[in-house]
Amino acid sequence: MSERIDSPPLPDESGLPALDGAGLLDLYREMYRIRRVEELAAKAYTMRKILGFCHLYIGQESVAVGAAAATKDDYWIAAYREHGHALAKGMSSRAMLAELFGKATGCVHGVGGSMHLFDKDIRFMGGYGIVGGHVPLANGVGWAIKHRNEGRVCVCFFGDGATNQGAFFEALCLAQLYKLPVVFICENNFYAMGTSVERQSFLTRLDLRARGVGMAHDQFKGFDVEVVRERVGAAAKFAREGNGPVLLEVVTYRYRGHSMSDPAKYRPKGELENIRETSDPLAITHHRLVNDLGLSEDTLTEARQVIDEEAQDAWDFAESSPDPDPTKLYDYVYAE
Repeated sequence: MSERIDSPPLPDESGLPALDGAGLLDLYREMYRIRRVEELAAKAYTMRKILGFCHLYIGQESVAVGAAAATKDDYWIAAYREHGHALAKGMSSRAMLAELFGKATGCVHGVGGSMHLFDKDIRFMGGYGIVGGHVPLANGVGWAIKHRNEGRVCVCFFGDGATNQGAFFEALCLAQLYKLPVVFICENNFYAMGTSVERQSFLTRLDLRARGVGMAHDQFKGFDVEVVRERVGAAAKFAREGNGPVLLEVVTYRYRGHSMSDPAKYRPKGELENIRETSDPLAITHHRLVNDLGLSEDTLTEARQVIDEEAQDAWDFAESSPDPDPTKLYDYVYAE
């Protein structure tokens, strides 16, 4: 017996209130905060204040901030490029940079580092270093939400490379089977480490993978934070209302290499410069605030100055914080 199940459509609108100038300015501040703190993280890495791996989010700020504007009170789980997600979800710049510096005042007391940020108080359920390995964990969160009748969703972020992992496919199968309230967000930033989408997958529209399990899906460009807010909001509304999970492919671009040790020489000549010129999330929102909503350049300059001071304060805090107590090394490994 053969059966064809078409993927259900998403709502045309999110139902979120329209953004006014003040609301959009808040999103601009959040994007600038991520970029500024990430720039300081890059500087700290070159000074060996941050050791190990460090995957920067510069260029993708609109995805995390737009998603947060639609799902701030929901659960999030992310991969190893999660600095921007943690900040957008509500983690302080101090707690994040201190964790990157490996200090006791970090969000997980200096024992997690760049790839393992976590804060249960803001429902940020962690960053994970294994490619695609965290995607099934989103199902566990979704299962808990459903059985507690919380009315929330779990938003799960991962890169394009993760969509070729077995754990990703298994998670989609079970999420759809049990109609779990999960919004899977693939941040397609063009490259899985140094391998372009065209060289890693015959199917280059990655949201279509959802059709194999009959899951709702969508693909859109994520450079405009307002677009991300609206489309993620529509997906969250669909999942929150008990209709099942959603796979979103958000087309974005990272300006730095895969990690700080990657010179990114695999990019075609001029590609990065073109993306910066035409699709920088901060520039897009800046233009809309000034040209469409009438905010002054002085207002935006003042907003950036406040964030600059916050970022420098976070650096100073991280640098002056104490190292973790070695006697507490196993506190979160073994039960007493």
